[in-house]
Amino acid sequence: MGAMSVRTQSSEQPAEAAHRAGFACFVGRPNAGKSTLTNALVGQKVAITADQPQTTRHTVRGIVHRPEAQLILVDTPGLHKPRTLLGQRLNDVVRTTWAEVDVIGFCLPANEKLGPGDRFIAKELASIKKTPKIAIVTKTDLVESKQLAEQLIAIDQLGKELGFEWAEIVPVSAVADKQVDLLADLLVPLLPEGPALYPEGDLTDEPEQVMIAELIREAALEGVRDELPHSIAVVVEEMLPREDRPADRPLLDIHAFVYIERPSQKGIIIGPKGKRLKEVGIKSRKQIEALLGTPVFLDLHVKVAKDWQRDPRQLRKLGF
Repeated sequence: MGAMSVRTQSSEQPAEAAHRAGFACFVGRPNAGKSTLTNALVGQKVAITADQPQTTRHTVRGIVHRPEAQLILVDTPGLHKPRTLLGQRLNDVVRTTWAEVDVIGFCLPANEKLGPGDRFIAKELASIKKTPKIAIVTKTDLVESKQLAEQLIAIDQLGKELGFEWAEIVPVSAVADKQVDLLADLLVPLLPEGPALYPEGDLTDEPEQVMIAELIREAALEGVRDELPHSIAVVVEEMLPREDRPADRPLLDIHAFVYIERPSQKGIIIGPKGKRLKEVGIKSRKQIEALLGTPVFLDLHVKVAKDWQRDPRQLRKLGF
């Protein structure tokens, strides 16, 4: 089967190695474990994990700080066959991002055979010649070693078929925290030399409003994904500290709109007697308070933005 290097332990770095800093992005089918891996590397919940494609629509960046390097993770939306204007726009964003990062990590779950979706992404990757590509076999805690070996060989073959060489093939389990540090060790040498690009304390440079909108969107989609898979967008209109509050008891007022495409979807989101929307508010408020570390008053309204996924003006307004 030819030489294939699968990494299982860390290679020592010489002490006087120059500092490196750069960008990496993880790609892969929905559910390939990209967000979980991002969170494991950064060590804090940054990307919004979800069991549905296209929930991380914005570039969420997690930052891995190390003494010798800074690795900035750019999260691109999933690449898929576009059916709508939004789909097309997302694909353009993806291709541009891939060409601009220093290394691409292709996540493939150990417990699922390679499928057409993986080939579709791999073909696209093959066309981006300059950027080194690491194959990351995720969810290794779910398989026996024989199945893992077969997957590693299949991935090696996939690269050969499409005429490129993986810079590395790394099995990891973010859940069991296996080889996550090793993955960082292997990504770092592929970054350009240079000083840190972000201050030490930063974990993500995503504006708070966007993260808050994502948390609300996640909560709103919970339990109704089948009925409304992508037809929800959330916009945080304003965040203002409540006036006349004592300094030791601040309160942040957040006004947000949940946009849906059709009036018929309103009832699904709001629920009988407004019960569902209330639950969405309570759930996301708790998460927002945890994120910001301050008490929050969350004011949620549902609005219909007719067919927003197909309308360029609406898309711009909703931040796409």
